[in-house]
Amino acid sequence: MIVPSVTFTPLLASGMNQLFTQWQAEKAHMELATTTVGRPAAGLFFALDQERRLTAQVQAGPGEAARDKLAGQRAATDKAVSAFRPLTTLAGAAAQEGLADAVSSTVRGLGLLDQQRRAVDAGWSSAQQAFDYYSGLLESDLGVLTALSNADEGQLNTEAQTLVDLFWIIDMVGREDAVLAHGWEDRRLTRTEYGLATEAIGARNHLMHARVLPTLKGEETRYAKLTDSQAWRTMTEVEGRLTLAAAGSTGDQVRLRDDGAAWRSSAETVTARLRELLNLRFEHVRTIGYGHADMIFTVFLSISIVGLLALALVVLTSWRLTAVLRRRILSLRQDAQELQERLPDVVARLQRGEEVDADAEVRMIQPTGDELGELGQALNLARRSAVLTAVRQAEQHRGFQRMLQRIARRTQILIGLQLKKLDELERRHENPEVLEGLFDLDHLTARLRRYEENLVILGGGQPQRRWRKPVRLLDVLRAAQSEVQDYRRISIDVEGEPWMAERAVGPLIHVLAELMENATTFSKPLTPVEVRAAPVSRGVAVEIEDRGLGMEPEEYAAVNALLQAPPQLDVMTHADDVRLGLYVVGRLSASLGLQVELRSSAFGGTRVIVLLPESLVVDRPPAAAPERAARSEEVRQEAAAVRARPPADAGDLRPAGGDGTLPTRARGRAMASITADAGSPGRAADAGSPDRAGAPVPSGRRPLPQRVRQASLADELKVPADPDDRGDQEDWTARDQPSRSSATIGAFQRQSRKRRTGEDASQTRPNGSPEPTPPTTEDR
Repeated sequence: MIVPSVTFTPLLASGMNQLFTQWQAEKAHMELATTTVGRPAAGLFFALDQERRLTAQVQAGPGEAARDKLAGQRAATDKAVSAFRPLTTLAGAAAQEGLADAVSSTVRGLGLLDQQRRAVDAGWSSAQQAFDYYSGLLESDLGVLTALSNADEGQLNTEAQTLVDLFWIIDMVGREDAVLAHGWEDRRLTRTEYGLATEAIGARNHLMHARVLPTLKGEETRYAKLTDSQAWRTMTEVEGRLTLAAAGSTGDQVRLRDDGAAWRSSAETVTARLRELLNLRFEHVRTIGYGHADMIFTVFLSISIVGLLALALVVLTSWRLTAVLRRRILSLRQDAQELQERLPDVVARLQRGEEVDADAEVRMIQPTGDELGELGQALNLARRSAVLTAVRQAEQHRGFQRMLQRIARRTQILIGLQLKKLDELERRHENPEVLEGLFDLDHLTARLRRYEENLVILGGGQPQRRWRKPVRLLDVLRAAQSEVQDYRRISIDVEGEPWMAERAVGPLIHVLAELMENATTFSKPLTPVEVRAAPVSRGVAVEIEDRGLGMEPEEYAAVNALLQAPPQLDVMTHADDVRLGLYVVGRLSASLGLQVELRSSAFGGTRVIVLLPESLVVDRPPAAAPERAARSEEVRQEAAAVRARPPADAGDLRPAGGDGTLPTRARGRAMASITADAGSPGRAADAGSPDRAGAPVPSGRRPLPQRVRQASLADELKVPADPDDRGDQEDWTARDQPSRSSATIGAFQRQSRKRRTGEDASQTRPNGSPEPTPPTTEDR
């Protein structure tokens, strides 16, 4: 009972107060517009208009009759000024928008009226100065009338605007009359005065035809043919002759015909008709304004009476129903609170993957036959629907993730088969152009394998590429580089020789490949992407820096927040999100304990810092050091043997046939056997002895060293020779990858040219290390 009463009473009081305030405001506004301010402002307007014309006439040709008329008009203007001056305080109290400023501006202009009159009488003021003063003062007075026309009621505002337009039309006629009154005496006008007259003519015609005549209604329609009257036509004819005279005149003077009497008669007649129309419109606006105010007062009384009766009815009804409904409402409230507490718990259990029985979680409310019973039944349906919907959505989400993983796994098998097929084709073909295309397909397939792993990760799974032994961080970075489209732009620099734990190799390659892909994608094609790795106090830090456009600070903050706490991804709702790679990075980083942060780069791009924790950094395996030392020693011995060969022997490189052509490559091998001079020290070969490929070597020649497949790879990344010995690694993830035949042929040709020209075949770098071989797909 109390709540409805307390609620309804302020609403009723507020509505009544608003209506009463609006009625008072509109009534006060109508008083200002029609009586208090409107009449004095209109009287001042007509007085100043007449004084402007008579002043121009006196300045054109002094005469006693004109001076007497001007003196009488000045007296009438003084009365109008005396009635207008007290409006300053009234306008300020009324607080009408723009009214106080308009009244103050007009009063300031009236303060210079006596000074202007004395200047005219003494001949100090020119005709243009007098015209500008009176016209400016009339514009200020019209600003007062315009402010009075601004009403809150739409119809009243529209009708009052037409009233203001009539005042402006009369002012335009008065301006033209004042200019011509000064010119009839000498029958000439200056170009400036002619411009003022034509501007007034144009403004008058526009206001009359575009804004006044279309709005006439009721008794006002009889003035619709005012423009067809004899006075209006006479005035228009005089204006036409004025235009013709201006077109035929040269210089600064426009000569006038003797049309002063015709103009005076037509102008006074038109002005009088316009004032009649203005008075009629004024009464029309007054009727509308007071009628709307009376209507608001009637609505105020009606709403007050009805509101008080409704308040009494609400109090009585509330008092009778409170006792009956209180108990049952409290019961429903308890049931609703129980639903509010149990439903979040059910949703949380579903998110954790637990099975939920909807029937067991919902306790039904016993329905009754009245409205509260229907409300209880609706609450039962809402409770059951909410639980069932949550269960179905959780099951659908888990089912979609499982389906996504199955599809991705099957696609990965197909990708593995495709990689095997590409491997066979690479081994079978030797044409450099064909091999180049096969290697490009191999690279695209490796990238496709990573994209399929993205689907597995987004579906809640983990990458299947696994290693049984630790791997050098440099090899991990190179493997990630090989899965990037524009890998040639990436430069890798590793400080020291850190090794990664075997469980982190596959996910870490995926994370680094995604970040390198972003760096190359969002930077210009020719700019480098620098990858640096170095041990730090809490592990190993990997920095990936590009020179792209970067991002805004708030965008960096949003991405870092996403990487630190990856949300539960709903793939269907994020299908258009271009940051799916960031979700993958966030998922894998969370599972490995990586810390990934994006910052602004000094080059203007983005710098990504990946902190590998100490738990993922392991010591070098015992078997890795001796094998690597043995390979390094073999390379040094090979280079020493080549450097020891005399320069004279380097120019006699010929095939076994002796026809001066280069030897052909044997199918299935990276480099065919070629022969060298038998006199080379460090290598003695008998005639006809076979090389490693089984081809006979001519007498006195020795074979050039051949590249061994996977020799540049770390032991942990090599594919075992026995197909059955693959460990936990899937069939599609690790395989033999041939070296690029085109790159090998290029190296072979370079060495051959060096031997022909007598250069040392084992040219070393300034630091003493042998010239590196071109990169192959095995390095990936």
